[in-house]
Amino acid sequence: MGDINNTVVTEFILLGISNYPKAQMVMFVVFFVFYLMTLLGNGLMVVLIIISPLLHTPMYFFLSNLSFLDMFYTTCSVPQMLANCFSRWPTISYIRCVIQMYVSLFLGIAECFLLAVMAYDRFAAVCNPLHYTLIMSRKLCIQLAVTTWAGALVMTLIPGLMQPTQFCGHNVINHFTCEIQAFIKLACSDTHLNEIVLMANSFVVLIVPFLFILLTYGRITLAVLRIRSAKGRGKAFSTCGSHLVVVSVFYGSAISMYLRPQGKTSADHDKIISLFYGAVTPMINPLIYSLRNKDVKGAFWRLLGKKMSE
Repeated sequence: MGDINNTVVTEFILLGISNYPKAQMVMFVVFFVFYLMTLLGNGLMVVLIIISPLLHTPMYFFLSNLSFLDMFYTTCSVPQMLANCFSRWPTISYIRCVIQMYVSLFLGIAECFLLAVMAYDRFAAVCNPLHYTLIMSRKLCIQLAVTTWAGALVMTLIPGLMQPTQFCGHNVINHFTCEIQAFIKLACSDTHLNEIVLMANSFVVLIVPFLFILLTYGRITLAVLRIRSAKGRGKAFSTCGSHLVVVSVFYGSAISMYLRPQGKTSADHDKIISLFYGAVTPMINPLIYSLRNKDVKGAFWRLLGKKMSE
């Protein structure tokens, strides 16, 4: 035991599905398709929003931030997962593991805050349509975006300062990537304080924005119900429906992952849950927003027609 306790951990083994070799090729194909669709879908959204003057509005400004974020969010983990599908004992260095863990955490927190900001934008558009352009000015949009990214950085540094450093030779992470909860479980030192800080941090970045979104959409619903024309109600609901679908998938999976009592071992279903907010949500975001949005579809066909005429 003395030798194990004095062992310095320089790399980790990402268990993933390495104990199911027959499923590795299937998972590789699934991860690759998800990653390719994420890059293509979100990249196209960013391009359309930049080149189309009709999409130069606050809603699409924040949507471009979301698409940009999702591309990097999946890039932090999915390429590593793809490479690991062909390895019996996939390893990652200690430094790479820590960097991957906190970059992913930073981007995940930024998405939590950004979805709340997008809910406020929809609230201003539906509840104060006559003053919408004054409320959501260019200056305010930039300030909200900067606050979102800066706030995510601060909330990432808090668990980072509490990171355990003693691992006693235990280096097998039962996960696809370096997830902070699975990482902490390997520590041989007392992690009780780390778990409390992580739980409190998760409450702030998940429950507070989620409650804000619920209250915002409660106000939006009341405002929409006061609209007399069915066409007007349908248009108002359509502008918010896409955002609600994204919020439901992302927050539902993240809350079930981070705001429940954690055992000392990483359960296999945790890995499946993490795929929803780490791979599935970034993939479906552009599909949801584009399929339900006439402006985005119009910008796409205009771009396609311009390319074909050249």
